[in-house]
Amino acid sequence: MTTRLYAAIERFATAGHFTIARGSRTEAVVVSVRIESDGLSGYGECVPYARYGETPETTLTTIEALAPAITKGLSQAELQDALPPSAARNAIDCAFWDLAAKRAGISVAELANINVPDRFETAFTISLGTPEVMAEAAAKARAMPLLKVKLGAPGDAARLEAVRKAAPDTRLIVDANEGWQITELPALFNVCAACGVELIEQPLPAANDAVLADITCPVPICADESVHALAGLDELIGRYDAINIKLDKTGGLTEGLKVARHAKALGLSVMVGCMVSTSLSMLPACLLASYANWIDLDGPLLLAKDRAGGLVYANGTLLTGQSKLWG
Repeated sequence: MTTRLYAAIERFATAGHFTIARGSRTEAVVVSVRIESDGLSGYGECVPYARYGETPETTLTTIEALAPAITKGLSQAELQDALPPSAARNAIDCAFWDLAAKRAGISVAELANINVPDRFETAFTISLGTPEVMAEAAAKARAMPLLKVKLGAPGDAARLEAVRKAAPDTRLIVDANEGWQITELPALFNVCAACGVELIEQPLPAANDAVLADITCPVPICADESVHALAGLDELIGRYDAINIKLDKTGGLTEGLKVARHAKALGLSVMVGCMVSTSLSMLPACLLASYANWIDLDGPLLLAKDRAGGLVYANGTLLTGQSKLWG
């Protein structure tokens, strides 16, 4: 039995500009992986993120450098030590899961002994812009059950108030992407509370978040850039009420499941999140849905076109059983 790994950089246009506090983009750049063995193929996808020192090119190089070891029999368990938590490890790990399920003739959910809902609500992201532009986007998306509002720049109070006015009955969470200053927090926290926001994601830079332990906030606070994998998770107690688990940060589904279970044991709420990417990234993340208080797996909805055979979305509801792309 010969096992081979193949990887490639792929680009998918976004549906317009996608903007957060750190910048804007018009395409999602992913690295896809295929592991072939005994006539079967397992697939994975990752999104290298510059915030964590990753590029598509360096990620592809890292993945391809591991190909000889995989051909010689490197196992999924051994992969966890061969690479640190990263986008590269995520793509390979998810491909291993897919391949193992196909070998066993069962789903990845069955293989992992997880009950995955056949449908669940997902957030829909409102990109950072002027209050007027964001209000227009929110009005168009007001039928969605949950909106994730990107903030993190001067004038955020006006942005949030405009979104709330445009979508008065929709649940809101906000994501500052490390863009707020400590001195701004009391006023911005109060605006969030007044607008009925139910979660504030990563208000401060990860390097400066220790101060959150000494600040009272009327809205739960969620760590994103401050949390990656199991290492360091315990240190967030007292600073955050929730964590955002992304498989590109945990380095795959294997550690993602461990993080979700440990977070629950610590009393932390869980959000399952994603980068802007295709359904091939979303499907493994769906296996964390049963642990999640909030689900933000709208990546394909932000693309001009998803992969063929991708997930089906209906008014903010993700239908997990409709895709055979992975798992």
